[in-house]
Amino acid sequence: MKRVCVYCGSSPGARPEYAVAARELGRVLAANGLGLVYGGSTTGLMGNVADGALDAGGEVIGVIPRMFVSKGIDHLGLSETRIVNSMHERKAVMAELGDAFIALPGGMGTLEEVFEILTWAQLGLHSKPCGFLSIRGYYSGLAEFLDYSVSQRFIKEEHRTMILMAETPEALLGKFREYEAPVIDKWIDRKGS
Repeated sequence: MKRVCVYCGSSPGARPEYAVAARELGRVLAANGLGLVYGGSTTGLMGNVADGALDAGGEVIGVIPRMFVSKGIDHLGLSETRIVNSMHERKAVMAELGDAFIALPGGMGTLEEVFEILTWAQLGLHSKPCGFLSIRGYYSGLAEFLDYSVSQRFIKEEHRTMILMAETPEALLGKFREYEAPVIDKWIDRKGS
């Protein structure tokens, strides 16, 4: 594992703890010799995680669509910035650069990005660890929903174990180091109902 891709809110959220946790994640990645790949913005938790890594001397690669550069929200102090033409291209580049994936608190974009990566893992397209940093229980409801999806036979138990969760960066990175991707067919009932 050389680089960790982080998905997170472009807003700071309602609790100051989210920004503190984002900065801490950036610092912990740098302290562990791990580069950060993220969406390239200065706003919200995105800016916080980048600044945390940069303050600790870490490598930070931002991948940002041209439309956001024109709005002036691109982070100008990064190790490297890759300007892309679309959100689809951004996700593909971030997925290629990341050896692991973390979702900090965020909204629809964060969830969409991390669930696409999880879907690719479920389909066996990669075996990289994916996890949620559940600050102040932010993702507790999501964990309950995922467990419910298992009980309703829409997610296999083995695939549910791919979705790692922790409350601290250190704990999540520890789970990443021990992670082994399940090798199992995605489909639960091939015949249907």
